Order: sequence, then C-alpha cells, then structure tokens
Amino acid sequence: SEYQLRTMLELVPMMWSWPADVNCHEAEAFCKYKSEQTNQNISLPSEAQYMKIRELSEVQDEPEWEKANANINMEYFASSTPVDMFKHNDFYDVIGNVWQWTTTPISGYDGFKVHPIYDDFSVPTFDGKHNMIKGGSWSSTGNLATKQARYAFRKHFFQHAGLRYIIGKNNMKQQESNIYETDTLVSQYCAFQYGKEYFGVENFAKACARKAIKYSKNTKTALDLGCATGRASFELAQVFDEVTGIDFSARFIQVASKLADKETILYSECEQGDIITKNSCSLQSLGLETSNVKFWQGDACNLKPQFTGYDLLMATNLIDRLYKPYLFLDNVYKRVNDGGVLILTSPYTWLEEYTKKEYWIGGKVSNNKDIYAIDELKQILGKHFKLEHTEDVPFVIKETSRKYQHTISQMSVWTKI
Repeated sequence: SEYQLRTMLELVPMMWSWPADVNCHEAEAFCKYKSEQTNQNISLPSEAQYMKIRELSEVQDEPEWEKANANINMEYFASSTPVDMFKHNDFYDVIGNVWQWTTTPISGYDGFKVHPIYDDFSVPTFDGKHNMIKGGSWSSTGNLATKQARYAFRKHFFQHAGLRYIIGKNNMKQQESNIYETDTLVSQYCAFQYGKEYFGVENFAKACARKAIKYSKNTKTALDLGCATGRASFELAQVFDEVTGIDFSARFIQVASKLADKETILYSECEQGDIITKNSCSLQSLGLETSNVKFWQGDACNLKPQFTGYDLLMATNLIDRLYKPYLFLDNVYKRVNDGGVLILTSPYTWLEEYTKKEYWIGGKVSNNKDIYAIDELKQILGKHFKLEHTEDVPFVIKETSRKYQHTISQMSVWTKI
C-alpha cells in the first residue's frame, strides 16, 4: 500500500526528499507539464546554462577540494540524499547526488580531432540523439567528478540522473549538431561518394557497383567491405535482395547509417584555405533504396562469424590500407558462396603507416625480381578462386578547387571454385 524505492542494495520506504531518477524523456515531459501548469517557459538547462549556474554557485572542482561539499566521489553515501543537504551559494546540489540532464546534444569543441587508434569512442554519439548530463552523481569518481566532464546518453537511458529546470523568457530550441561539417576526412569521403563528378570520370562507388552487378551471377546477398560512407552499398541494393556494408571507421558508418535512416547528411568541401562550401545529400535526392541495407563497424582482418554466405563480396580500395592484408585474403573464401564473386579494387599505394612492408601484397623487389600485387593475389586467392577479369577503374578526389587526386585503381574479378 506504500511506495518504495529500490536503491543499489535494498528496497526502502520512499525517500520523498531525494531527487527523482528520470530519463531525459521524462525530464522533458515534466518541464512541459510544469510550463502548462504555470504558464511559464520552463525547460531543462543547456550545457552552457548549467556551466553558468556552476560558476555562480562557486562550487569547487574535484582537484581543489580536500573534502567535497557535495554527495559525489563516494565521499559520503552510496545512494542519493535529500536535495537540500548540500548548499552551494543560492543553489543546492549543483554537483553530485544525481547527474542533471541538459538540452544539449554532445558534439566536439572547435578543433576537435579524432585519434585514429580509438575513432569510435566519442564520434558515434555526435548524432544529435545523445544528450549531455552534467554535474556527476553520488557514484561519480575520477574525471566524472570534474567540472569539464562531458558525458552523453540516449534520452531513454537511466544514469543516476535527475533534472534541474530553468524558467526562461523564451523557449530554447537546441539545434542539432553535425560533426561531419568539420571532420575533414569524413567530409572528403562524402564529397567523393555523393558529390560532383570531375573531368568526365564516373563516380567511383557507382562505377564499382555497376561493374559488380554486371559480373555477379546471383543477386541475393552482397557484402560491401570497406564501404566508407556507403554509396556503393546503396547502389548494390537496387539489384541485390540484401546488402551489408562494413567499414573499420565508426565515423564513416555513422554517415551511412544516417542516410539509411532517410536523413540528410551535411558536409563541407575545401575551396581554398579557410574558404569552404557546404553541401547536403539524401538518398531520396539520388533515388536510392535503403530498406535492404544494413551497416556495421568491423575489421576486415577479423570479421565476426555471422558475416558469411555472400553471392558478392566487394572490397574497394581496401587491401592496401589493411594492417595484415594476408589475414583478409587467406580467409575471404569462407565468406563467399560457391560460385559467388569476389571483386577487389586497389591502386596498391602501399604505405608503412598503414601496412608494415613485410605484409605488403606486391610492390616489392625480391632477388632482383619485381613483384606486383596482381601476381601475389593470384597465388594467394588461386586456391579457392578463379581470376575472371581485370580492368582499370579511375577515380578523382577533390582536395581543393584547384587540386584533385586522379588515381587508377585495378579491379580484379574472381569466382569462387
């Protein structure tokens, strides 16, 4: 007959003086309800507004205190406490007790750069769907207890988080962030796969997909390995029943997934120095199918077992960017159906920053003999595949309005025997 509260270790009578543990949807709904009841503009704070509250409260940061004046860092309790227990000037619980939801989707600060060793930590949350939580909770320790901590979660998550609401003169509508506009590599690939064609050279992803369809014998399942931002996957989906796109980069997969969700991507192109042009693209504008395409992040040298049984496996400009291409080539036959087709393209631009020289496929001189990639591919793949055809496929990547990369990739077409 009474409400109870489930804490970490036990059920206790309802602690009405403790903060409410809510997800962001519930916090926003409460603000809407409160606005209707009071006829005021009530909302959650933005990250900037929370930081202003913190400044006015003069609460110390974790490195500064000997003992926290807040229910944080596991210094007092292993649960929430009454909301009026820790005062910070005119406010209470500016830090600690429970995290505080904000209206701000997380994104990178100006100058943010992704570290190539861990490119899938922060960036996958830069999608406008992960809202920031600020202030820490009773269980927040280490960097989570510091002023500059920036953590974000989908709105339906519960994270020892509650709410602080503000009353404003106007409703604050948070703009959705888009990291791709400032991510140089991702923007360049968006332009490469969805932008203009130059010097009469066909869009590379489109050309590869068209040729792959031509050489395919069955069109039930296809794997686009090293799919980047997904253009070839969407092109293949016009013919194949099911298409899977896999790329090592979470940043690329995020773009492809956004397009698959029928959203519009934004990207910039460098024209000269700091001068850029902003562009947008949607699959609707290209007339491409999305319902039969799925995207995954993955490592071509260590694919999960479920990625198998394909009538077509296409790996475009991939092998010369793998850390151990032999691992991929020695095992790729396991992914392709009997009679299925393997298509590789590569300009064979071997660089030690990607692949140690000992693992290069071709591009070497041994015993005064030049060893080319296609010859080594024949030796490696010849156990399970028959080489049907080779041809050159050119592509152009724009760097600036006056500088372009014009590259010739070799396509090899193999049938599994």
